[in-house]
Amino acid sequence: MTRRAFVAAVGLVGALGLAACGSSGASSDAGSAAANGAAGSSAAGAGESKTLTVFAAASLTESLTEIADLFRQANPNVDISYDFDSSGTLKTQIQEGAACDVFISAAQKQMNALDAQSETGNDEGLDFVDHSTRFDILENKVTLVVPDLGGEGAKVSGFDDMAQKLKGQSILLAMGNSDVPVGQYTQKILAYYSLDEKTLANAGCITYGTNVKEVTSQVSEAAVDCGVIYKTDATSAGLTVVDEATEEMCGKVVYPAAVLKEAPEPELAKEFLDFLQTPDASACFQKVGFTPLASA
Repeated sequence: MTRRAFVAAVGLVGALGLAACGSSGASSDAGSAAANGAAGSSAAGAGESKTLTVFAAASLTESLTEIADLFRQANPNVDISYDFDSSGTLKTQIQEGAACDVFISAAQKQMNALDAQSETGNDEGLDFVDHSTRFDILENKVTLVVPDLGGEGAKVSGFDDMAQKLKGQSILLAMGNSDVPVGQYTQKILAYYSLDEKTLANAGCITYGTNVKEVTSQVSEAAVDCGVIYKTDATSAGLTVVDEATEEMCGKVVYPAAVLKEAPEPELAKEFLDFLQTPDASACFQKVGFTPLASA
C-alpha cells in the first residue's frame, strides 16, 4: 500500500461533519464554536481564499476530517489540505522542505526531532517547529485487536496470550514499522515480554505496515491473527479490542501539535490549533476514543 495522503477540500456539505460530531454531544450550531472563542476572528479576510496545510498522524484521519467541516463553517474562505501518514514519514517530508503549516504527531519523538528547543530528542539539530505554539493536544491508547472470524473465535485473547503464542511461533502479528509511532510502541511491548522482534520476523511471525492504517487493514482483512493499533483506529474500523496496553508496557501515547516556523499561513495555523481545543472539536476527538488534553 502506498503512502496514504488525503486532501480534504473542506467545502463539503457541513451537515456531514455536524451530524457525526453531534452524536457525541457536540453543538450542531456553527455559532457555538464562535461563542467558545474558536473562530470568531478568521485569519482569512472576507472574500480572500486561503489554504491551510496540515500534516497529521494517520490515526487522526477520521476526527480531523469531521473537524474540517466545522472549521469551514466558521471560516468559509479557508480550505484545509490534509496529509495523513505515519509521523516518521511526515517528519521526513517536513525536514526535506515540504510546505506545511501545522504538524500533529502521534508521539513526542518526531516532534522533538524537529524542535530545536526540545530538551530531548533533537539529535539532528533540526529547527522547524515554532516552540511557542507547541502543546500536547490528545492522548490515545495502544490496543491489541483481532479479526472477525465469523464465529470461529479469536486466536489471541490478550497481550499475555499473544506473548506466549509468539514464543511458540504459532501466530502472525501485524505491527507498524520501526519509524512509525505505533510500531515503536509495539516494540516496547515486545521488549516488555522479552520477545526478540528480529527472531520473530525471520520466523514469519510478524508482518509490518508503513502506518497504523495499513496495520488496521491487515487485521480487518483477517490476513493476520492479531495486530497492535491505537484505540481510535480500532473504534473507527469496528475491530474487536481484546486488550489495552498499560503505561508500564509502552508508555503514554501523547500527541503534540505545533505551527511550523516556515508556515505559509502562520496566523491561520494558530487559529486552527485554537479551534482544535474547543468543545465542538473535542467531541469529534472523543467520538473515536481520543482523550483531549487541552481546552481553549
